[in-house]
Amino acid sequence: MVRRRWLVLAGLALGCAAPGGNPPAPVPAEAPQPIATSTPPLSPSALPDAPDSVRATQDSVLDNAVLEQLADAHPPAPGPSQAGDPLEEIGTGRTLNIATYADHDRVRYYLDFFQGPARSRMNVWLGRLPVYEQMVRTRFEAEGIPSDLVYLGLIESGFSNSAVSRSRAVGMWQFMRATGRWIGLRIDKWVDERRDPVKATDAAARYLKQLSGQFGSYYLAAAAYNGGPGTVSRGLNRLDIEPGVGGGDDGEELAEEELEYSDEHFFTLADSRYIRQETKDYVPKLIAAALIARDPMAYGFDPVPVGPPFPKDSVVVPDATGLDVIAKLAEVPLPAIVELNPHYLRKVTPPGRASVVRLPSGTMDSVVARYAALPAAARVDKAAVARMAASDAPARARTHTVRKGETVGGIAQRYRISQAQLRSWNNIPKSGMIRVGQKLKVGSAPASSSRASVSASARGGTHVVKRGETLSALARRYNTSVQELMTVNNIRTARSLKAGQRLKIPA
Repeated sequence: MVRRRWLVLAGLALGCAAPGGNPPAPVPAEAPQPIATSTPPLSPSALPDAPDSVRATQDSVLDNAVLEQLADAHPPAPGPSQAGDPLEEIGTGRTLNIATYADHDRVRYYLDFFQGPARSRMNVWLGRLPVYEQMVRTRFEAEGIPSDLVYLGLIESGFSNSAVSRSRAVGMWQFMRATGRWIGLRIDKWVDERRDPVKATDAAARYLKQLSGQFGSYYLAAAAYNGGPGTVSRGLNRLDIEPGVGGGDDGEELAEEELEYSDEHFFTLADSRYIRQETKDYVPKLIAAALIARDPMAYGFDPVPVGPPFPKDSVVVPDATGLDVIAKLAEVPLPAIVELNPHYLRKVTPPGRASVVRLPSGTMDSVVARYAALPAAARVDKAAVARMAASDAPARARTHTVRKGETVGGIAQRYRISQAQLRSWNNIPKSGMIRVGQKLKVGSAPASSSRASVSASARGGTHVVKRGETLSALARRYNTSVQELMTVNNIRTARSLKAGQRLKIPA
């Protein structure tokens, strides 16, 4: 996927990747593209006495500089002699077949890149790995996918929860806004769960499981995570690659609908013109990063430090609570709480709902007890929260002129707002009507609010699929997720939806 941007994105056809675009012209084998050797102007030690917030910002700048180099670094296009002999077809166990491709030309290119211009930053990323590795591996294994896919975090974001790309993909797993909402993450002016390492990891695990089931190859699944499953499927179809019949755990032949592609099919596809350059390079980057992370010293890196994993301690707060209050209760600096809870964009939990605040290890019992004894008025600046909530109204209200046949519900759906918001902004009583020619104030609102127009009776019922409808659109309509719809209705792939099909809607 060619996107001159800060980060290698988790490209999804449903939001994580920008579609279309032709791959760059191939570079002759005898004139390989040079690896960039420019050194970022900042160093982590440049401001040893700087506040933690300044150092964190500086660290993010360094991450972005190297991730941008990684996104722009492409190995020379292989000639006919570089394609290599066909490898034996690989099955799809729960491990990544890394050793077989360790000497592939593209893999060697990225090994050189990580050992060369990206060496300093790669050391930093490897240092972050132990914080999240146990959590990610456990979650991936629970979904039945290889825990070695944890190394995607190295090439996506360097395990940075604050990473933001030029294309506005966010967080450790680099979800675009639409994809994050599609996969079930909350994203609004209070919370962006793409930055939450726990919930974003859960979303990544569920999506990678879906892609692995669709293609039967973990490398093709990784390519689809980057470039979109539609792009990968179309590429395989254009090459007229037919999936083979895999073997079950007991050696029995799989049913026709369980035919599988192999990992080698990715490399065949990567030698074609049917996927974008960055998607061609994505799996070689993953393999190179995995080789180094498995044995850093063999590639000249420092040993991966042994440190505490991401903590499991937390406190549930019933309403808006400032992270500064939690920091005082935990007797730690505010940046320590912010680092564990980067998804709370305003350093305060959302008003009117219970939220989980993650805590440093060993502080949970004391914080829970102290919070329970804390007066409600001392938990947050109520006036500040009220001002924040007021700012959620559209700053630049647009207007809509009512046409014949239009309804409040239809206009609200068009502008992705709730009927209650539309009536409130325009002083329309609950049972009031609108008239032709009337000018209404309209504006964007969080997805959670736009779903409020779905009646309670619609949830927990059934829906007959109409031509052109998609699972993602139905999930938004009924305030659920694609994964829930697929699970409840035993749907293997989103592409199998058919007009006239009757779907159960989760309650």
